[in-house]
Amino acid sequence: MIERLDELGVDVIEAGWPGSNPKDAGLFRALRGVSLKNSRIAAFCSTRRKGIRADEDPSLNEVVESEVPVAVVFGKSWTLHVSEVLRCTPEENLEMVSETVEYLRDHGTEVVFDAEHFFDGWKESPEYAMSVLRAAADAGARTLTLCDTNGGSMPWEVERAVEEVRGRLPDAHIGIHAHNDAGCAVANTLVAVRSGARHVQGTLLGVGERCGNADLCQVLPNVAYKMGLSVLKGRTEALRRLTRVSRSVADLLNLRIADNHPYVGRNAFAHKAGVHVDAVLKVTRAYEHLDPSAVGNERSFSVSELSGRSTVRYVASRVGIRLAEEQVTAVLEEVKRLESLGYHLEGAEATVELLLLRAAGLFREGFRVVEWSVEVEGPEGPSARSSVAIEVDGRVHRASSEGVGPVHALDGAIRSALLSCFPELEGVGLTDYKVSVVDGFEGTAAPVRVIVEFSGNGSAWRTTSVSRNVIEASLAAISDGYRYALQANRK
Repeated sequence: MIERLDELGVDVIEAGWPGSNPKDAGLFRALRGVSLKNSRIAAFCSTRRKGIRADEDPSLNEVVESEVPVAVVFGKSWTLHVSEVLRCTPEENLEMVSETVEYLRDHGTEVVFDAEHFFDGWKESPEYAMSVLRAAADAGARTLTLCDTNGGSMPWEVERAVEEVRGRLPDAHIGIHAHNDAGCAVANTLVAVRSGARHVQGTLLGVGERCGNADLCQVLPNVAYKMGLSVLKGRTEALRRLTRVSRSVADLLNLRIADNHPYVGRNAFAHKAGVHVDAVLKVTRAYEHLDPSAVGNERSFSVSELSGRSTVRYVASRVGIRLAEEQVTAVLEEVKRLESLGYHLEGAEATVELLLLRAAGLFREGFRVVEWSVEVEGPEGPSARSSVAIEVDGRVHRASSEGVGPVHALDGAIRSALLSCFPELEGVGLTDYKVSVVDGFEGTAAPVRVIVEFSGNGSAWRTTSVSRNVIEASLAAISDGYRYALQANRK
């Protein structure tokens, strides 16, 4: 992950707290020999503990021994935390701040001071909150970060506080650290930057404790393209890697990026209404606030019941299919029929492409499932078994598989049967599976919609199907997923 952030050009990567646990300490030892092109590694820590000298604090000494160029030190700036959490006097807290910063600076470490709970402290005792910042600045902290640690501040409150801090400390390098508990982390970060903050802390995709931190996938392009300020050391072209890097980080964290995630989501620059598509094909900025390539994303057009003829023609042309006008009409009618049954074709691009191939007379079925069965048993032994028979070029091939559930077993059986005929499917596999009820009025007898995601050969695709029988819907969606892979291999 550090390599991905370095590739993007993030200035400082906060890698952990070396004094908090063996895992973080081990990471910093491993990072000593790592050479980065654009980023510097920072260690996180708190001010020294109450009642001991800075040079006696094991946590601070771990930071010094880690040999990092930057330390991010958090200290209390809210009187509530000083008296009720640290249980020390306001004066002692100021000493803890200044002595910690001095100790790290004396060892050649650049210090970013995070004024924890600054905005809550500012509301309750602005003079004391300011005294904490001054103590850190006078001791040699390069950056003073104002933290909305509880994440409940409003943008106008952040704006006013940052402006006042800038007025009182005109020479200070001010930062912002916003949590998202009130849904304002990105907005609070942007107003802080507009008010003079030039150091931004956040995470890709907004990951973090509770409701997360300010999302750099939104902050970076907004600061660069909407506010016209330099980001990533002036390497604005690095933002063209934002979508790829964010998806790589999501894979590492086993997260799924929401399709509607701003800037980097699959639907961030997707259009489906016929009127929208027609306008975008004429003038892209008619319905787009930014060229998707500026953040490494792509413009896409979704076929749905709201689509017009121009949408169908364009989507078909993108995959190399030419349709006559009567074929376009047939596709639109079929789409409307399917969506009336509960299909949701937006995002199921593989199902749409198979539909277009059928309309153009170019579809090659590849195989046909002629028999299938699924057995579920318990509580001991395999929970599910499946057997299938597929027909390929007039010959029937049979296979069976066990799985943790019926769909897992079914996919295993289909895959086993297909690999005996189509070895090119070896690198293709199911990566995501979702089921939703189309109409809940009929309870467990209601139709269900299955969406399956596959990946292979460096790409990913989705298929969908609807049935009152969840296994039958799964069978159809899984089969079409493999059919799509076969079509793609033969293009």
